Amino acid sequence: MAAQFGRRLRKGAATTAVAAVAVAALSASQAPGVNDHGRQTAADATPSPDVSASDDSATGNSPYYTDLPPLKSPNPSPSTGPGPGGTGATESGIPATVLDAYKKAEASLRESKPGCNLPWQLLAAIGRVESGQARGGRVNAEGTTLKPILGPQLDGNGFALIKDTDDGAYDGNSSYDQAVGPMQFIPSTWAWAGRDGNDDGKKDPNNIYDAALAAGHYLCRNNWDLSQQSELDRAILSYNNSREYLNLVMRWLDYYRKGAHEVPDGTGTLPDNRSDDGASPTPTVPGPTTPAGSTPKPGPKPEKPGSKPEKPGTPQRPGGGTAPSTPPTTPSTPPSTPPTPTDTVDHLEDAGTAKLTAMAGDAFDRRISTRAETEAGKAVAKVRVRFTIVGDTDTTFTAGEDVATVATNSSGVAVAPALQAGEKTGTVTVRATVVGRAVPGLDYKATVTERAADALARTGDAALTCVPGGTFANQVEVKATYKGAVADGVAATATLIKSADDPTATDKGPYFKDADGRTVRTLTGLKTDAKGLLKLPKLYADDTTGTFLLRITTAGGATLTVELTVAAAETSSPSPSDSPSA
Repeated sequence: MAAQFGRRLRKGAATTAVAAVAVAALSASQAPGVNDHGRQTAADATPSPDVSASDDSATGNSPYYTDLPPLKSPNPSPSTGPGPGGTGATESGIPATVLDAYKKAEASLRESKPGCNLPWQLLAAIGRVESGQARGGRVNAEGTTLKPILGPQLDGNGFALIKDTDDGAYDGNSSYDQAVGPMQFIPSTWAWAGRDGNDDGKKDPNNIYDAALAAGHYLCRNNWDLSQQSELDRAILSYNNSREYLNLVMRWLDYYRKGAHEVPDGTGTLPDNRSDDGASPTPTVPGPTTPAGSTPKPGPKPEKPGSKPEKPGTPQRPGGGTAPSTPPTTPSTPPSTPPTPTDTVDHLEDAGTAKLTAMAGDAFDRRISTRAETEAGKAVAKVRVRFTIVGDTDTTFTAGEDVATVATNSSGVAVAPALQAGEKTGTVTVRATVVGRAVPGLDYKATVTERAADALARTGDAALTCVPGGTFANQVEVKATYKGAVADGVAATATLIKSADDPTATDKGPYFKDADGRTVRTLTGLKTDAKGLLKLPKLYADDTTGTFLLRITTAGGATLTVELTVAAAETSSPSPSDSPSA
């Protein structure tokens, strides 16, 4: 979570544990039916295995703002403006640019992932909890925050331990990661989840359009349908793995669904309370409060909090652990902990991945297998390996995503989901990396070939005949197959050739017409339909009689040659009764 806002409610020695209980109690008091949504209760709050604290969590479980929406339902009409007390109308006001970003992200996801059913109000709820709607809409005309919004460094001292993954590129910290921007992505998550929401060619976590679209895609991964409460819960928990966080986001989601309106940028309300009980975030530029052992890169200076930090204590955090207990002027020392399996990984090795080839539109029948090893070559289990499809390609994993994270098994091997080939042909690169460990990635090459057919056959057997200067009564229709199955979307060419031994186009005999009515004897750019069928345009005959050949070829080598006959109409012989002798 970012630095504290200027207005901070002082709570003295109140602990986060108490605040968490208050959040749960107030949530229940404001919404009698809040537990009817199908969410888990506190007794069964254990997250599913795919939700982990610092792996694919968007925020790395950074702190967040715990302010609850007002008891009073929002009023769609703006009141006198934002204020610290916050009426229903005031709290439902969302800064114009921020609101526009949420709605554009919803529209984009409705088109690209219609089965996700992402409401923009969910993005607004998360944006409110994570950054107070980009600090009340303090963004420029392009949607970029006027000053960076940075969370505390995740050094394991009261927070998750996430060592630097971006060399300080996003957060200015080359020792530990920090959550960045209005939707509070940690750099390791932004590296694969980032999106360009405002079409400026960049993926900037500090831009609300980019961050909102990235958050939408993040919440829609794993084929989650957010209209189903159980899957909505899983998506929100994956953003920040805290039951209190889930309940709070659901409260704001319900609140915004009842009404929200636009307010000018920079005039939105600011939250007062944070889940780490107001503990002062670690600066991201060198200074007297920089933790020991930290050598952060000089970067854009985040907005300074407007109030002094509270008296140090040992507040509990909703996700477990304690916030820093040393005074802000005393350097903190990360706790000494035994190495995790991830810490022991020295490199990645291929684990017998076969050649990866698939036809456009088909699923690859082989999967990528990667083994995590120590420096001595010993396999390492329970390590998260992230597989990312890089480059300009429409090939994805079978779930429609371009990234997947898999834990290594007891043999140290992680097997990626199956790849689904897109329509773009060529080489696709899939990069395997260790989550939370800066070791060189391992690249795999996959090849997407064009759609192909190995057999062609006419769908009818009627003779194809015509009189000179006439039109063939029947159009040529063929069906393409590949290994006996329908071959759809296969490129084909039709040519009226000179002879069986000379496939060049003839200059006489039957012909097609182009859009302008001109004679053509070669058709390119043809494709079989979803049923593998290809119906050629009408054929016409000039004054030349004889037998002619039409050859159809497809990608993959399928060939069919069809005979066409142009002959004068037969004349009947005179009957005996019409003879002169009669």
